[in-house]
Amino acid sequence: MKNQNNIQAKRKFMLSAIAGGILAMYGAGAHASVTNPVIGQLLWSEEFNGPSLNSLVWTADDGNGCQINLCGYGNQELQYYSPNNLSIVNVPFESNSRALAIKAQRQTIGSNSFTSGKVTSAGKVQVQYGMIEMRVSTPALGTGLWPAAWLLGSSPQSWPRNGEIDIVEMGHRASARAAAGNAPIDSFVGANVITYQQAACVPGNESCAASTAWQTKNWYIAPTSMANRFVTYRLYWTESQMRFTVVDNGVEHNMYDKPLPVNSSALQAPFYLLLNLAVGGNFTDAASPGQVTAPLPGTMYVDYVRVYQLDGKGSVKLGNQSTPEVGKFGVFTDNTAVNNKQVAGASSDIFVWNNASMSAGNIAPFEGSNVMALNYTAPNQWFGGSVQSRQAHDMSNFRNGNLKFRIKIPANVAFNVSIQDTYTNQNAVKFPANATTYGLVRNGDWATATIPVSTLVGPKVALQSMLDLFQFSSEATQLPTAPFQMAIDDIVWESGTPTPTPTPTPTPTPISVSATQTGPTTLQFAVRSSAWADVHYTVNSGGQQNIRLRQDAGNNTYAAGGLKAGDVVKYSFTYWDVAKNYAVDTAQQTFTMK
Repeated sequence: MKNQNNIQAKRKFMLSAIAGGILAMYGAGAHASVTNPVIGQLLWSEEFNGPSLNSLVWTADDGNGCQINLCGYGNQELQYYSPNNLSIVNVPFESNSRALAIKAQRQTIGSNSFTSGKVTSAGKVQVQYGMIEMRVSTPALGTGLWPAAWLLGSSPQSWPRNGEIDIVEMGHRASARAAAGNAPIDSFVGANVITYQQAACVPGNESCAASTAWQTKNWYIAPTSMANRFVTYRLYWTESQMRFTVVDNGVEHNMYDKPLPVNSSALQAPFYLLLNLAVGGNFTDAASPGQVTAPLPGTMYVDYVRVYQLDGKGSVKLGNQSTPEVGKFGVFTDNTAVNNKQVAGASSDIFVWNNASMSAGNIAPFEGSNVMALNYTAPNQWFGGSVQSRQAHDMSNFRNGNLKFRIKIPANVAFNVSIQDTYTNQNAVKFPANATTYGLVRNGDWATATIPVSTLVGPKVALQSMLDLFQFSSEATQLPTAPFQMAIDDIVWESGTPTPTPTPTPTPTPISVSATQTGPTTLQFAVRSSAWADVHYTVNSGGQQNIRLRQDAGNNTYAAGGLKAGDVVKYSFTYWDVAKNYAVDTAQQTFTMK
């Protein structure tokens, strides 16, 4: 489900030392098998059995894309996504089953002639590796319906740099099904992986999006229509390989002829889930409402989404996983002592915004072995660049601190330094030519600038969710009139916040916590509280799982599945004590499955 955007593409170049590090990273790594996998315990599941959509897991879209400055969601889609088109229902064609129902129908809202539904787990559930399994039923598609179950990278970077994994896509254009012998639209399903690849940066593809489905067999053709019946879809995912399959009438079929190599670091990071039923758009043969022939209303049903361990790998993270940075944070530095830092090519990227005016320079580093050295070659043209994080950083502890950096630039070149959050809010400060500003002595040699974060943040930048922790650009009213070289190094945020004195922990309010075996393979954890609660547990001393329990009428519960008799489960809880206004950790306990 391509999620293109209208942000101007920013091309990057990498320092040779950094690029070499990336190649080394790809050359190494484990080789867990996805063709003969060992499926372990159930890490997380959404069974859609409750009375309504679980808002702790899912967020319903409300709009046609224009609300995020992406009208038609980048694909010229024709629908308006409405929460009213989502419900948990009894499945009409399968007794004793409840499922998420996503209904597409003819209904005019504003300029849109159709409404449908879409849910995402962004900021609530993130998955990295494992076996992801979904049981899905699609409606009769006709021309125009486009059901999808997919994932997007949780990184704040723009598409396709964050990565996209399409587990289920149906409703393809006739031309896309031609390579499969013009398969019937209700029998044809495909999978896809989209990443940023430099080799894909060609005219007409300015986003540099590379698709694994390009001129490659990536589909399954069912012997009978898949309309209004459940089919199971699986993604086997490790740090080195991906495999997509369809389980139809008990038989598992590969969608690609062989596993796909993980060829981007974006695919080695957490992803969130999306489920939707689009109407029209450039994936289908319906570019306008009059071309939609699908029988409407039509409903897509999702019976469950489950995540299992695969060869001992796999994790599910719940809630906002960002931990506030403290002390000193290195944006781009080798030797400065910091509490935490990002590394270009691994956890951040260096972008040059205008390749027509700048190329790689040859100024030596101020410290360490890496430097952002640049050569300005186009007088009277603008320049700019940034260090962009691959994951959002919470810099809220730095509001009273400083941003410090070293720069070597001619004294007669004016420039700006700015920062940007994940919501695209940006603020800049100016460094005029031939003037000492923020301590920066303009003599053409290496010098240090110290900008108070309180000044740099401006009125809108959200420090709790930062994307670009350093940006530089030319001053629009004073563009350089001659070529020059410049370099930037040792970029560090300093919090300026002393370590707080620990507050004595109050005696917690007693509440009921429990672990109860509810079936031969299921153990239910429960915390009696009106606030949130988490469970932390291991099975047979394996990896620890951290799960946010579901809140319902003052009781928090979570059912761990995939267990068997004799399994030893060690568990503890963290819950919010409403009366004392703080989080409480319980002592670890042990339960043996019977």
